[in-house]
Amino acid sequence: MAQGRNWDLTALLNAADPKAELAARNLWLARLFEWLRHPATAAADGRPDAAPLPLRRLKLLLSLLERNPVHAEAFAELWASVWRDVSATGLFADVGFASRMALWSEFLLRLRLHVLPGTVDTQDLGELFSQLFPDAADEQWLAAMDDALLERMAALFTSDDESPWREAMLSSLTILISAVHAAGLSGPLRQRMGPALLADQPFEQLPRATEAFNAALRAGDHPALRQTLQYLRALLDKCSKAALSVPEHLEAYGVSVDLMFEVEQLDARTQRIEALLDCLVSDQPKRELVRLTASLVRVLHERRSVRTLFARHYSLMARKVAERSAETGEHYITRSAAEYRDMLRSAAGGGAVVAATTFAKFALLALSLAPFWAGIWASANYAISFVIIHLLHWTLATKQPAMTAPAMALKLQYIADDEGLSSFVDEVAHLLRSQFAGIVGNLALVIPLVGATQGLSWLAFGAPLIGVEDARHVLHSLSFWGPSLLFAAFTGVLLFASSLIAGWVENWFVFYRLDRAIAWNPAIISRLGGARAQAWAHWWRDNISGLAANISLGLLLGLTPALLGFVGLPLDVRHVTLSTGQLAAAVGALGWETMTTAAFWWCVPTIALVGVLNLGVSFYLAFKVALRSRGIQLADRARVRRAIWRRLWEQPRSFFLPPKPGYGD
Repeated sequence: MAQGRNWDLTALLNAADPKAELAARNLWLARLFEWLRHPATAAADGRPDAAPLPLRRLKLLLSLLERNPVHAEAFAELWASVWRDVSATGLFADVGFASRMALWSEFLLRLRLHVLPGTVDTQDLGELFSQLFPDAADEQWLAAMDDALLERMAALFTSDDESPWREAMLSSLTILISAVHAAGLSGPLRQRMGPALLADQPFEQLPRATEAFNAALRAGDHPALRQTLQYLRALLDKCSKAALSVPEHLEAYGVSVDLMFEVEQLDARTQRIEALLDCLVSDQPKRELVRLTASLVRVLHERRSVRTLFARHYSLMARKVAERSAETGEHYITRSAAEYRDMLRSAAGGGAVVAATTFAKFALLALSLAPFWAGIWASANYAISFVIIHLLHWTLATKQPAMTAPAMALKLQYIADDEGLSSFVDEVAHLLRSQFAGIVGNLALVIPLVGATQGLSWLAFGAPLIGVEDARHVLHSLSFWGPSLLFAAFTGVLLFASSLIAGWVENWFVFYRLDRAIAWNPAIISRLGGARAQAWAHWWRDNISGLAANISLGLLLGLTPALLGFVGLPLDVRHVTLSTGQLAAAVGALGWETMTTAAFWWCVPTIALVGVLNLGVSFYLAFKVALRSRGIQLADRARVRRAIWRRLWEQPRSFFLPPKPGYGD
């Protein structure tokens, strides 16, 4: 036989051997389908305005077989022998579905399908199907078959005994119904379905309704068949609606990607059942069979996509995380002069804590610990500081963007008209003004406190707390010509990651109803008392997100550079408030004359850009996640940019200072 993809049709037909072993016959079919897809020469088959190439080649094959009875007989016998020796149940009941209802198990399976080669040495038509239709474009030409072509194929291939196809479909129907029945009665799904949708017990009735349908179909009792089919489809519709009510529950009470995966699998099985019913009872079974085959090609290739798997099933998680971040982010956006002043005060408190964090960082560096332990203690220093800021209801400016970005993204849904666009620009001004207040408040206290502490140390001990060598190292590490800007962008990624962790932890807390467990657990109540247990539950519910965000941020800032250092990636963190405190400490150690040197002034723009990158990278990543999780398409970007620039030109003050009295105060 000819080698390569450009198989010769005559050679293929001559090689058709109905008595060959099954693997050889399967391979022959795979080569035939490959011949349908690949032209021998571009000149011979490349007609972009004609029917799809596989259909043109299929018509060529049928014409040749209709003129050559010898080839037609061998072809039909081989085709029939393959269907006789393989099981079609796996094709109808298994293709496109996970054997285990777990997202990570499905991920590992898809990864295996990508890495390991398939085989035609199989008796499972579902496994063979992937070798016959390896191209996702096969769906298009299968769906494009017209009735005349189907009739020609039926005349050539249809045998007197059609029971194998029918029996395979009935067996697959039973398997699919059993899977839907089991999934619908499983505790995790059943408990989250709408009670009204389960009132008629649709899942419990499915097996009996299916048995009645099968019996009517086998008996050829048409009145009973219509009645049982109508009843079965009504049950399937109720089951599908009940399954689709689960995401509504998850929206309110916490998201589980595994449950979402189960819901999708259940809904897809009900759709497959409907397709099988269409094939079994339709007046045009050949048309329905081709439509089913085309849909099987689509789901086959969708199932091979790892990216589609995670994009689909983590979108709801990302959306819920973004929504929880948006709820928190609203508290960081100031809209009046009073709120602006509150932001300055809370940010000043945060700056005071960071001043202490700065000295603790230098103290840890002086211990010269091993990299891992240095990272552990640096993480503890950061985490304790951030948690103190959170518990005292103060503000760290760099944590704002990852929280405020989702809140901004949600408002993009309403910019279709001029009023909505103007409202969005107002929010942009509020956000930038709030961020400006946060940074000013942080730096307004961290600089004088660090400087004053260094001065008091000179007076009390005759030397600064932060020595000269450490001060010179600070000036060198913050130089504009060093890697500080890269480190600042990396820190922005860590700031964004901490917001994701916070959203995930809060979702986990809500999904497992831990607040209710704390409030009503008998052991906890016996130890704390009912009132204290209730108060403790409320406290954790209100603070779980903030604690997770601050602790995770501390761990990321402290441990990530140490762990990356083990694999030779010398990445460090640059945080605008901490870097400013370090620079203030360096000036306190080296004296005020340091501020007249070039080394100092190269650090000033570096710190400004560190702040921009900390905030910008964190905001951008959080904003993109929020947009994608909501499916928001920012089509008219130029229109939004023009509106923002117009506001900046006409009212620049609104981006930095609060509105004057009488304008929202």
